[in-house]
Amino acid sequence: MATVDSLKSLLVEQVKDLYDAEKRLTKAIPKLAKASANEELISALQEHLGETQNQVARLEQVFELLEERPKAKPCEAMKGLIAEGDEHAKEDYEYDDLRDAMIIGSAQRVEHYEIAGYGTAIAHARLLELDDVVRLLEETLAEEKAADEKLTEIAESVVNIEAAAGDEEEEETEAATPRRGRQAASGSRTTAADRGRQTARASGGSRRSRR
Repeated sequence: MATVDSLKSLLVEQVKDLYDAEKRLTKAIPKLAKASANEELISALQEHLGETQNQVARLEQVFELLEERPKAKPCEAMKGLIAEGDEHAKEDYEYDDLRDAMIIGSAQRVEHYEIAGYGTAIAHARLLELDDVVRLLEETLAEEKAADEKLTEIAESVVNIEAAAGDEEEEETEAATPRRGRQAASGSRTTAADRGRQTARASGGSRRSRR
């Protein structure tokens, strides 16, 4: 385990963490895209995959500026976020829009983690007056924020609306079913009552005949 004895060494550790996170995402994003059904969401994920690959290369430039060899430090937080997203993607969903809504949520949790990570690294690089490092990290931060905004747009304009519409249809179906059940039950009670009256009339007729 590396010794963190200065702000620069802390920055290096953060860059190693981000480097591992981005490399993991180059393998995770295609899985999310494959599990998606909405074409706009698939396109957004594929576009961000290309950005993520560029972000890996950008971090390698940062390592060079910091006079460090590119090295990934296992990012446990990203490992957890990816594992959670994979698990949710494999669950059974009544319809595709529900799965897409889950995928967007998983992807946005990843984006928010990265936004926080890059924001912290930028703040430290500024204090160290590493302007070139700041510029590179800010490029990536801007891409992460744009990706998050794009996912929000897709969710609010299409996916979440469709998922909610599916719930409404299901509720309407469930609400209609009890009514039909009550009508059927009512019909059954009427028939039983009719049978009772018919039996009573038949019984009365039998008594009259005996008299």
